[in-house]
Amino acid sequence: MAEPKKNVILVTGGTGLVGRAVEAFVKGAGAKDAEGETWVFLGSKDGDLRDRAQTNAIFDKYKPTHVIHLAAFVGGLFRNLKYKVEFYRWNTLMNDNIFEACREHKVEKLVSCLSTCVFPDKTTYPIDETMVHAGPPHSSNEGYAYAKRMIDVMNRCYADEYGLRYTSIIPTNIYGPHDNFSIEVRCCRLLAEVAPVDAVGYRHSEGAFNGCTRALSGFVPPWSRSCF
Repeated sequence: MAEPKKNVILVTGGTGLVGRAVEAFVKGAGAKDAEGETWVFLGSKDGDLRDRAQTNAIFDKYKPTHVIHLAAFVGGLFRNLKYKVEFYRWNTLMNDNIFEACREHKVEKLVSCLSTCVFPDKTTYPIDETMVHAGPPHSSNEGYAYAKRMIDVMNRCYADEYGLRYTSIIPTNIYGPHDNFSIEVRCCRLLAEVAPVDAVGYRHSEGAFNGCTRALSGFVPPWSRSCF
């Protein structure tokens, strides 16, 4: 009798804030669920995901059955304002290459991570995923926001045309171990600590900060083998 297929979960952006938290979870609290699986955590040194050939080479090497797409070109407010084109183009290139590599290599499930900046600048609260395309995002980070929004569009298109099971999540702004520190970020964290935060990370009706450990408790379980 043939041996059951072994699951290989490839995590792009695996050396970043969320990626390292996922790795810690898989090796800690989620270790039992991950038994018999191979988890691969990619960093920028493993290849440039903006390049189709390098992306395909990574997929050829690891032959993933499942992909968690966390990789992104990111930055703070002033970087978003200065490099809107790069934020749009580089993230769109990465997303397109990952989606196509997943399709061509017959990946069973792709889960991508979006951002709260995808939501409209002018909106009502509380917000949910049905409101993502209800208006333009804030102009300060529109390059990044539109690139991330397109992941939601691509999920539907790949499902309609190819019947593929691709999906995405929208966590709140996350902080935690391995984050980049700055005085501005520190002040935001202090503000987030002052006001009550409910189970999904919202401060009152429109808060947007979430500890990495708390966030993982909400969106790592769906990535486990049994929930893919």
